[in-house]
Amino acid sequence: MVMTVHNGATAPEGGKARRIYLLLRDEIMGGTHAPGQALPGELKLAETHGVSRVTIRRALDALVGDGLVERRAGSGTVVRQPSSTPVQLKADFATLMPQLQRMADETTARLLSFAYVAPPPPVSEALNLQAGERVQRAVRLRLASDKAFSHLTTYVPERIAQSYSEADLASTPLFRLLERRGVHIDHARQTVSAVLATPETAEALETTVGAALISLMRVVYDTDGAGIEYLSALYRPDRFQLELTLNRVGGGDDRHWEPVLTGAAQRAAQ
Repeated sequence: MVMTVHNGATAPEGGKARRIYLLLRDEIMGGTHAPGQALPGELKLAETHGVSRVTIRRALDALVGDGLVERRAGSGTVVRQPSSTPVQLKADFATLMPQLQRMADETTARLLSFAYVAPPPPVSEALNLQAGERVQRAVRLRLASDKAFSHLTTYVPERIAQSYSEADLASTPLFRLLERRGVHIDHARQTVSAVLATPETAEALETTVGAALISLMRVVYDTDGAGIEYLSALYRPDRFQLELTLNRVGGGDDRHWEPVLTGAAQRAAQ
């Protein structure tokens, strides 16, 4: 027996199976599991999420019903190639960048990992990297009053990241390190959506597995149009909120909403 959720997908009955289904679905839709890649086996998934194999099987059955995965003899449960590009609604948060920059100065960060790795395909594509290029991957927690509110994963091309050390990143905002190297930041592209907390991010952010998180993805470019940073940020919605003030402008049939820019945001937009 299944229940239908708002986006047209199907989730299994039962809280545990539904939670696992939503977690796996979010990972697949977000690119964590690429098309053609096999998901972890039922036993591994059961151990990771602390549930029975029956629960895992019910969650996987729902993913099969959605057409997101298929079962292949000898290969297990494999992610399917999407048949169409999902519709995406995007919002331009005009004042978000200067707020986040100011937040970096007013809060503290804890560095969880620092390594040079091969970039995931979405990162390589967004940064327009050449084949074989590596990136410096860092995972940090940002805290306010000793309470974690964001989980930040950044990817910086190796040729740029070699100018700063692990100790530098542990004590200095990344933008400052990039600018000290002489990088001329020009513009960024960012999107905001929502995801569910995985076991790793739930532990770091002191929340429960499957809890809703605000997801922000940002790609920063220099004056030559080269990608210099890919950020994947997750925020606890009970500890971080997005606000946008709007003015009603124009006349007649051209009346519409426009965001109100603060002085700092106006300077950043110029």
